[in-house]
Amino acid sequence: MPRAPVPSYYFALVVVRRGDRFLVVREVKHGQLWYLPAGRVEQGESLFEGAQREVLEETGIRVELSSVLRVEHTAHAEMTRVRVFFTAEPTDDRPPKSTADEHSLEARWVTLAELRALPLRGEEVEELFVAVERGLPVHPLSVITPEGAPWR
Repeated sequence: MPRAPVPSYYFALVVVRRGDRFLVVREVKHGQLWYLPAGRVEQGESLFEGAQREVLEETGIRVELSSVLRVEHTAHAEMTRVRVFFTAEPTDDRPPKSTADEHSLEARWVTLAELRALPLRGEEVEELFVAVERGLPVHPLSVITPEGAPWR
């Protein structure tokens, strides 16, 4: 007897860094707390496209992805969630958006000390930024490859 398909949701989370500063977003949802740019990848969109789109929508900053930090897979009886953590760098010096819209209330560049003064959506943000600052090992973007790509 065939099993019913389990919905799978993919999320891209992006650590954007410029020097000693990290890009954070004050979210519309989740109690209007601060978090890193992140969101669900849309149908027909690659993980890379979803990551770049989410950063642009939430912060107004265009980024170039540079590496993969980690892929998390969580299976529940009713659904599966995959979170992919990327690092990225801004493509120019434009400031983050400061006008609220449906994607976020605001975005800003912060140091770790400034981050600690913000109301965060969980300890994950600070823990992640500290790990990146300390040189957390990264993986090349090529670790995520479309199905059928040649083995090199």
